[in-house]
Amino acid sequence: MLAAGFLLVIVIGGILLWLPVCNQEPIAFTDALFTSTSAVCVTGLMTVVPATQFTLLGKVVLLVLIQIGGLGVVAVSTFFLVVIGRKITVKERVMIQETYNMESLSGMVKWILRILKGTFVVEGIGAIFFAFQFIPEYGFLKGIWYSVFHSISAFCNAGIDILGASSLTEYVTNPIINITTMILIILSGLGFTVWFDVIANGKKLIRQEMPRRWWFTRLKLQSKLAIIMTLLLVVSGAVFIFFAEYDNPETLGNLSLGNKMMASMFQSVTNRTAGFATISQSALHTESKLFNSILMFIGGSPGGTAGGVKTTTIAMLFLACLTFVKGGNDTECMGKKISVENFRTGFCVVMAAFFVFVTGTLTIL
Repeated sequence: MLAAGFLLVIVIGGILLWLPVCNQEPIAFTDALFTSTSAVCVTGLMTVVPATQFTLLGKVVLLVLIQIGGLGVVAVSTFFLVVIGRKITVKERVMIQETYNMESLSGMVKWILRILKGTFVVEGIGAIFFAFQFIPEYGFLKGIWYSVFHSISAFCNAGIDILGASSLTEYVTNPIINITTMILIILSGLGFTVWFDVIANGKKLIRQEMPRRWWFTRLKLQSKLAIIMTLLLVVSGAVFIFFAEYDNPETLGNLSLGNKMMASMFQSVTNRTAGFATISQSALHTESKLFNSILMFIGGSPGGTAGGVKTTTIAMLFLACLTFVKGGNDTECMGKKISVENFRTGFCVVMAAFFVFVTGTLTIL
């Protein structure tokens, strides 16, 4: 049902983007379908330039596809059912449970509404920060439109822009665009489960129901792994890009030290889950492209808008491998035992993704 839902949205989106009213010049149906697929699956890949190809209506359709893809077909469908006043059936609750890996069927609708509320609040704040740059540059109405579009695109990890053919390269030294985009990508990449866990523990901390030193230890294991792995990957990715591209005149070479650090950090953040770029991707050294591919394969954390095999999956497999090397039997993490079932699921996910990755690479070659 999930696969069919995504396929239906992609096909409808492709047909809408193919219509003459959505285009400033004729477009092949394959390009329209590709664009719809990229938007719904939030990859950021494009065969056309959205800024010059689509009319305002076409860009609105594109934005809706990005939002649906980021939140998920299940969340959006549930929201509309709630709006029209229809009760959520047991079958639909099971589907929600499977989508977000929830432990019980209770509180499903409330969970979805919290996700939607949190999404719109964060996207709205992101749009406000973007507006400080886009309104002075493009005028009030166009500036607001650009701010909203790119905030949603960044939060949903789509990496699709309507600025032109060069993505965000013109803003490589702009801290407002860089920092706002990175925060939106990281927040959504952490996952909604981590959000609500952190918020719940934060409230307990404010009410002084626990000592400050216990705040992180009281988080769920998934939250701890997601936060630690995200920090590790972002920092290590930024350091690698910084040194690998330091003297490359087509990427970081001509930037100041501070801007090199910011551009490296942006590249590391956008690699794993989004698709924006502030430096030329084709001009990257071969080792940088390979490292970027590894980051993209890992992706973000479960329960968010990011793709990839997930940070927690990689962490779990690494810990299992470490346990085996040491001669142990049970895989443990921070005092918690990781079940064999979880390990098998993670292993199957990585192997299946790797198979698709290799097959796709050979096919394209």
